[in-house]
Amino acid sequence: MSPLVFKVPENLHLDLDPIRPNWIVDGTPQARSTCLARSADRTSALVVWSCTPGRFNWHYLVDETLYILSGEVVITEENGQSRRLTAGDVAYFPAGSCCLWHVLREVRKVAMCRHTMHPLLGFALRAWNKVVARATGVADAEIRTGGPTVPAVARSEPSGAQAIARMRGVIDKAAAHP
Repeated sequence: MSPLVFKVPENLHLDLDPIRPNWIVDGTPQARSTCLARSADRTSALVVWSCTPGRFNWHYLVDETLYILSGEVVITEENGQSRRLTAGDVAYFPAGSCCLWHVLREVRKVAMCRHTMHPLLGFALRAWNKVVARATGVADAEIRTGGPTVPAVARSEPSGAQAIARMRGVIDKAAAHP
């Protein structure tokens, strides 16, 4: 299991992370970033990113949910619709989308970036999570939300050995009745 990560994103040192030159429309925007954490399966990353004023196109290769910490940017969608984002705003950009970013005041954001997967793989992952939930006694809703569905005191947490034994039992039953 990966260690927990606690950071203050406003105070982090960010490394130079240049925008592709052919994406820049106007100015000399300078981007910087750092990756705070990655999921164990390497499909998700938590990133802090900043950029100085300028205009550039951005092509999203992954799903990105962002939270603006500071600054101001106007995002123009492919359909021409524009939205202004400032501190406290949240936005979601699906993989495959393209936008024009016009950074008016240096912007800093926290972004959760996630690789998309084929729907069949997503189905398999949800099925696996149900097997794990049944084997470990963790509620399915807790897996989806990442948090307990009942107060921790009311739950009876299985030990690691008990959870493994339950999981083996569930897998053995599933294998015996295909």
